[in-house]
Amino acid sequence: MRLFLDINVILDVLAKREPWFEDSAAVLSLLEADEFEGVAAAHSVTTLFYLASKHLGQRRATARLLDLLKLVSVAPVDQDTILKGLALGWSDFEDALQMLCAHAACADYLVTRDTKDFESDSIPVVTPAQLLAILRAQA
Repeated sequence: MRLFLDINVILDVLAKREPWFEDSAAVLSLLEADEFEGVAAAHSVTTLFYLASKHLGQRRATARLLDLLKLVSVAPVDQDTILKGLALGWSDFEDALQMLCAHAACADYLVTRDTKDFESDSIPVVTPAQLLAILRAQA
């Protein structure tokens, strides 16, 4: 199963943000199992490094991202992706890019805390808690 992770899910873990840390960490831990693949957008990785380095320093931020990149692959954001995102006309351009990257990565789920900001007719958009509940029900 391929899980596309919105930046807020990863940031919840890196910054140990409550009350979301536990569910987001559980989703990231799924990626250590062979049956799950994680994907994040390239622009999420750069933003995560910027935010983490402000709070942790550059060395620790680099270490955290290297650990993250053992769990997730990076979906590219190129000119075509940006043009398509602009053409979608969503109120949140960054979310449009996340959805386009999730489509390009053939994700089974887009995992975010901000489900209301996404429009999708093909990829289910779920919170970490919702994903965990789905997986428990399937077990």
